[in-house]
Amino acid sequence: MLVQKRDIDYLRNQARLLRIEILKMLTEAGSGHTGGSLSAADIVTALYFYKLRHKPEDPFWIERDRFVLSKGHAAPLLYAVLAMSGYFDKALLKTLRKLGSPLQGHPSSKSLPGVEVSTGSLGQGLSMANGMAMGLRLSKLSSRVYCLLGDGELQEGQVWEAAMTAAHYKVDNLCAIIDLNGLQIDGPISQVKDIEPVQKKWQAFGWNTIEINGHDMAQIVDSLDRAEAFKGVPTVILARTIKGKGVSIFENKVKYHGVAPTKEELDIALKELSDGTGF
Repeated sequence: MLVQKRDIDYLRNQARLLRIEILKMLTEAGSGHTGGSLSAADIVTALYFYKLRHKPEDPFWIERDRFVLSKGHAAPLLYAVLAMSGYFDKALLKTLRKLGSPLQGHPSSKSLPGVEVSTGSLGQGLSMANGMAMGLRLSKLSSRVYCLLGDGELQEGQVWEAAMTAAHYKVDNLCAIIDLNGLQIDGPISQVKDIEPVQKKWQAFGWNTIEINGHDMAQIVDSLDRAEAFKGVPTVILARTIKGKGVSIFENKVKYHGVAPTKEELDIALKELSDGTGF
């Protein structure tokens, strides 16, 4: 099992290294989703290197915590953190989106160790996470389920059906995390279909809510601890983030929702991430 530790500087550095792996694999592939992978990098780092109970050497360990990437288009984020955690050799990251590679454009649980469920059709992840969490409870296991959703994904009706279900059945071993970066493929979420007031909506559906800066590692870690300690209803962490966080040329640019960096852009990004100017 990975040794998890509450070391904020260590976690910040892991998030920096995670961003580097994401951008290298995207550039090699020449396609994929840059902005939303970078915006959630700090959150996923805190999960895999601090909070989750998991064994990369035994991906099907029955007592593991589960992670569902509902925003499946951010697959490079999941692949990179799985490789960094030791689920498979990092050399495989170079095969992203290539014919025959298990690293498909969206995660496939049939193809890669560590992927709990195949995702990509937006709006479905929280329903699957509900089922996992209720199944674990029926099996009398203390394992928890974490589900990462995009903010544009909240425009899908199935999300709210799942939210209502989780609250009704008091699924308190479930934690949803919303990557609130404010942009989707067609533009600003506030213009495409506004989701605010998002916190009041989740509260109205019966959830415990925690709002944080999704790039402040101390806040992320604290929110994960608070979510685990809260009993009686599920918790949602509303993480305010910046699309493309960590690289100035990508930040808050809707263009990079689904566009990979060029080699020239990668050079700029690696320089910023190497000297820390992105933070």
